[in-house]
Amino acid sequence: MDDFDLLIIGTGSGNSLLNEEFSSWKVGIIERSVFGGTCLNAGCIPSKMFVLPADRMREAAEATERLNVDIEARGADFAALRDRVFGRIDPIAAGGTRYRQEQQNVTVFLGDAHFIGERTLSIELQDGTTQIVTAKQIVIAAGARPHLPELKGLDQTPFHTSDSIMRIEELPEHLMILGGGFIAAELGHVFSALGSRVSVIHRGATMLRHADQDISSRFTAAFAEQVELHLGTQAVSVQQRDEQLELTLRNDAGDQFVLSGDALLVATGRTPNGAQLEVGRAGVELDSSGYIVTDSTLLTDAPGVWALGDVRNSWQLKHLANQEARVVGHNLLNPNSPISIDQRVVPHAVFSHPQIGSVGLTEQELQASGQNFIVGSCEYSNVAFGWAMEDQTGIAKILIDPANFRILGAHVLGPQAATLMQQLSQAMQFNIPADRLAREQIWCHPALPEVIENALLSALQSP
Repeated sequence: MDDFDLLIIGTGSGNSLLNEEFSSWKVGIIERSVFGGTCLNAGCIPSKMFVLPADRMREAAEATERLNVDIEARGADFAALRDRVFGRIDPIAAGGTRYRQEQQNVTVFLGDAHFIGERTLSIELQDGTTQIVTAKQIVIAAGARPHLPELKGLDQTPFHTSDSIMRIEELPEHLMILGGGFIAAELGHVFSALGSRVSVIHRGATMLRHADQDISSRFTAAFAEQVELHLGTQAVSVQQRDEQLELTLRNDAGDQFVLSGDALLVATGRTPNGAQLEVGRAGVELDSSGYIVTDSTLLTDAPGVWALGDVRNSWQLKHLANQEARVVGHNLLNPNSPISIDQRVVPHAVFSHPQIGSVGLTEQELQASGQNFIVGSCEYSNVAFGWAMEDQTGIAKILIDPANFRILGAHVLGPQAATLMQQLSQAMQFNIPADRLAREQIWCHPALPEVIENALLSALQSP
């Protein structure tokens, strides 16, 4: 039985906390899948490498329609695109494995682990053997996995999740997507823009139900021009018939019908991996949704056991996991002066078409809380660069406390939304009130950030 100073479960952001300050520690790292975690291998990075070509295809069509420029987009070489993406990513994952394996103070365990007691795990290694390991400190950074709905026939039908869909051999003729969240929005955009017929099946009335309602409504209307949207609809069963998959669907009116396609993507959310690790045996608590419970220093109820990333927070965002890794790393090295995670302001984005950038609270959340607020907004079409783009969809919406002009939330829909939103996130983090942000800096004209300036001013001028 091996005893370690530190044991890290998962090689996404958990791997990044291990810097040169841990060179004197005896460290074990456990990975059951691929080094680098979801972001590198099946999430943020590869998906955005697909999104950019998809954006270019959409922009070519829009240039012809709106800008009097005839650009011919003749299609995508999907196999070459896929190979370019993973030809860059896969060597990074393999190199990360080799790097850790070559470090003298680090032992890499490739296999599936679960707790069997206090700070003790059993690892079923890929070579078929089992090893028991213990550690003085354990960091659980085991991430999350695609959630699979209870759908009749799914276990007997070939389907994809976000883990596999980007590595398929050829572009589907007709891709059916179950789900209405950011994965469905992003990958629906990718495959429809690259040339597939895409049908999205979602139980809700709009896409992106957690977004501000004005944003989700606008996005849904724009997205419906690119894909076939079946809203208020749920899947009853699925089966394979010859080369086709048949989804039996039922809408809110009770009507039942069959949709056929040659590929199915299940994008109905992600489930944290804490229960799979049997963390309860180590004294680690899970909340009602299966996320590991920690205090603000990211320490669990079990002494010496920490958690970070998608296994502990429902945001499931890489940039938040990286911040958590910095907090855990500091606290491991400085037990007498721990720091707490600051997650008051967490920006996030949806890289679909149109793009969305958001931070803070939505209007419906503020209404539910009873917080007094004023709303400022500006259409892209009301600023000069919006005219240049001939954009008719984009909007910036900012929610402000009228008592002190503190920004409570900001939501941007349209080109470069994720970039535009960051200035508002920065203002929220450093307590820059909306009136100072709007009036005490010089805004570049005629640049797209003027949509933010005018949204702020519209709120400040409201009664």
